[in-house]
Formats: sequence, C-alpha cells, structure tokens
Amino acid sequence: MSSHEIIEIPIRDDMIRLGQLLKLASLVEDGVEATELIKNGLVKVNDEIDDRRGRQLHPGDTVTVNGETVRITTGG
Repeated sequence: MSSHEIIEIPIRDDMIRLGQLLKLASLVEDGVEATELIKNGLVKVNDEIDDRRGRQLHPGDTVTVNGETVRITTGG
C-alpha cells in the first residue's frame, strides 16, 4: 500500500461521470484539462487506465491522477 491517503468525495446521486468527478475533486482545473489527462492515459479508475471521459463511476470506485487517489462515497 502506498503512503498517500485516499480522499473521499461524496456525491449526491448514485453515479457521476469521470470528467465531472475530476473537477469536483479539484484534480483538474476544467473540462479541457480533464479531457487531456484522460485522453493521454493518465487517469486510473479502480487501478486500471480508463480513456472514457463519460465513464460512469459509482460509490466505492477509486480514481487516481498524478499520484492522488479519491474514492467516491454517497451523501454529497
């Protein structure tokens, strides 16, 4: 296990799209940056590279960008 902590990001609904989560978690400044990171294979969903900006994420899923990991939770 790596030494960095996982930040929990609560969402209101039962699903959020990858691009939206990156912005919500402040991992990117805007949608353009999110698109570039995803397109270049720099975003991992549940420890696997994912290149779909519209990927649906649900509570329990993790997203890692630039060494920072967030986990989706319910109750935003």
